[in-house]
Amino acid sequence: MGKKKSSFFNMFLTLLVVTLVASAALGFVYEFTKAPIQKARMEKKKQAIAAVLPDFDNQPLEELRKVPMPNGEDSLEFYLVKKGVKLLGIAIKTSSNKGYSGEIQLMVGFKADGKINNISVLSHKETPGLGSKMGEEKFKNQFIDQNPETYNMKVIKDGGEVDAISGATISSRAFCEAVQIAYDAFQQEQKN
Repeated sequence: MGKKKSSFFNMFLTLLVVTLVASAALGFVYEFTKAPIQKARMEKKKQAIAAVLPDFDNQPLEELRKVPMPNGEDSLEFYLVKKGVKLLGIAIKTSSNKGYSGEIQLMVGFKADGKINNISVLSHKETPGLGSKMGEEKFKNQFIDQNPETYNMKVIKDGGEVDAISGATISSRAFCEAVQIAYDAFQQEQKN
C-alpha cells in the first residue's frame, strides 16, 4: 500500500477534525466542572464571612447586596451578618489592584459600630514569604478593633499607623487601600 500524498486539503481536514474533537472535549469538561467550582467558591465565601464575623445564624450569602464603590468604578459585595434579628455587622468583599503582583481580594468584617472585627485574605499573587505575609495574624492584628474613622489606614512610611510588612511595602499599601475602600463604602451605606 502506498503512502498517501499530502495535500493542502488533507492537512486542512486533519486539523479541522483535531480542532473539533479538542473543542468538544474542552466544552464537556467545562460543563462537567462548572457546578462544583461554583459550589467551592460559595463555600470559600461562607468560610471567609464566618472568619471575619462569627456566631451568626442567618444565611449572609442569601442577603448579598452589591454596593457601588465610592470611586464609582465597580461594586462591592455586602453580606449582612445577623443573630436573630440583631445586625452583628457587615462582611464586605473588597479588593485593590495596587498589589506588587496584581489584585488582592479581602473579606473585611465590620461590627455595627464601624470597628473592624477581622480580615480574611481571599486571594492574592504576592511574592511568597514577603507580600504573602499579609494573611498572617501579626500583620492583620493591627487592624482588629480599629475604627478607620480615627485609625490612619496607611503604612507608617506614608504617615499612617500601619506597620508595613518588611520588604513588602507595596503589598501592605494595597492591603490598607482595600480595607479603606471597604470602610468608605460601609460609611456611605450607613448614611443612606
